[in-house]
Amino acid sequence: MTDATPPIMNVESFNLDHRAVAAPFVRVADRKELPGGDVLIKYDVRFTQPNVAHLEMDTVHSLEHLTAELMRNHTDRLIDFSPMGCQTGFYALTLDIGYDDFLTLLEQTLTDILAATEVPAANEVQCGWGAHHTLAGAQEAARQFLAARDQWSTIFRPDHREAQQ
Repeated sequence: MTDATPPIMNVESFNLDHRAVAAPFVRVADRKELPGGDVLIKYDVRFTQPNVAHLEMDTVHSLEHLTAELMRNHTDRLIDFSPMGCQTGFYALTLDIGYDDFLTLLEQTLTDILAATEVPAANEVQCGWGAHHTLAGAQEAARQFLAARDQWSTIFRPDHREAQQ
């Protein structure tokens, strides 16, 4: 594989040049219209710069619980909020939540996380690793992401060739 022409992969994010992005950001990673007419939109919610930084796993785990629970206080159109294996962000699968509406929803949810007093379902009954959580870590990551709110729509670094395309 060369830098010039990587092969097209089945997984959308494998076709993304991770060197070109400027985290933090939120981008539409996929959009599918289902046979019945419903539209699924998958968002890439990237907290840290790929291959430069990552979130600690207990922070990822806690953000997953907090966001999955608290975002549903604002919408019934969140289908799933899942961590990326690389620990740089999350995928949010939604039922036709437009980009600007999703940004507002995410901002509301992250603000809720800052006010949270516990991580929901952080126990052995409701979670497969109930002891592996950090409210403080999740809140710090949310705080940093919110502080960069004006950057969320800038996906690519201006100095990278993919930004020109």
